[in-house]
Amino acid sequence: PDLSNSGQRMEIQDRAELCFPQLLNTSCRKPTSHRFQDVFVHVVLSSISVLIIVLNLLVIISVSYFRQTLTSHFGKYKCLVSSMCSLSVSDFLVGSVLLPGDIYAQTQCWFLGEVMCSLCNYVINIVLSASVGNMVLISIDRYVAICHPLHYPTRVTVTKAKLYVFLCWFCSFFCISIVFKDVLNQPSITNSCDGECVVVFSNIAFVTDLILNFIGPVIAIIFLYMRVFVVAVSQARAMRSHTAAVTHQHSVTLSKRKSELKAARTLGVIVLVFLICFCPFYCVSLAGASPYSVNVASIMYYMNSCLNPLIYALFYPWFRKAVKHIVTLQILQPGSSEVSMFK
Repeated sequence: PDLSNSGQRMEIQDRAELCFPQLLNTSCRKPTSHRFQDVFVHVVLSSISVLIIVLNLLVIISVSYFRQTLTSHFGKYKCLVSSMCSLSVSDFLVGSVLLPGDIYAQTQCWFLGEVMCSLCNYVINIVLSASVGNMVLISIDRYVAICHPLHYPTRVTVTKAKLYVFLCWFCSFFCISIVFKDVLNQPSITNSCDGECVVVFSNIAFVTDLILNFIGPVIAIIFLYMRVFVVAVSQARAMRSHTAAVTHQHSVTLSKRKSELKAARTLGVIVLVFLICFCPFYCVSLAGASPYSVNVASIMYYMNSCLNPLIYALFYPWFRKAVKHIVTLQILQPGSSEVSMFK
């Protein structure tokens, strides 16, 4: 009788550790909890999530509300306004969708079903792909502005900039749809037990994702910014050598070129920070590293989404002025959208 009671207690205890106690043979076990470590990681991730949402909302409001004054300030803002807003939207989605989903998956069993698991991972990967695409778009914009300045006004207009941003998101949607084709058709093929949310790609889908969302974009970004850097250095030297002998008309052109070079440097910092944060995340995921390494790389990637607004605040006085108008509620005053951010 004692052995029977002991066996019943063990069975009850085993069932309590399962995500679905009624599915004894197919249920996953609940995630193991290391109290202090888990609480610390979740507090950090939750804080990053709030920061990402708040900071990128400030960027989205600044860029969209003061759009007229931004687009009127030199030609460079024709595409920069749209690309910055698109990048902030993707970063905002990282903080409001991707990060909370990651926290949920780490802390408890997945109770939302296989279809929702596939759809959530599908949306998350579209956001990640769009973030990479926005960086490529910014790199192309700076490449045309610095390396082909005479063609920039015709090649990059406000209408074309919006079209480029739309194509960026559409291509992300299309590429991820190809990668997730099998997963969306058969959501159950990736999970080994009930209560887990894991996506496993076929070899073909894996290679496709690797080329389209990592190798290709990173090579394009590095190549474009190497060209921008070489041309920017040569232009900076030329401007320094001719500064003393320019007329007023030439000084206006010189000022515009300096502004273009400053924008290139600022966006170069954003791209560099993105590569530093993004590459470890992808490399660790591909290498099948330990959960701790994956968590560290994930935190680095998430941090990138809240670093972009801080870089804007550091390098762009107009952004600091726009944030001041938003925080102090001056945007509620009539005609506040017409206030110039560049005086």
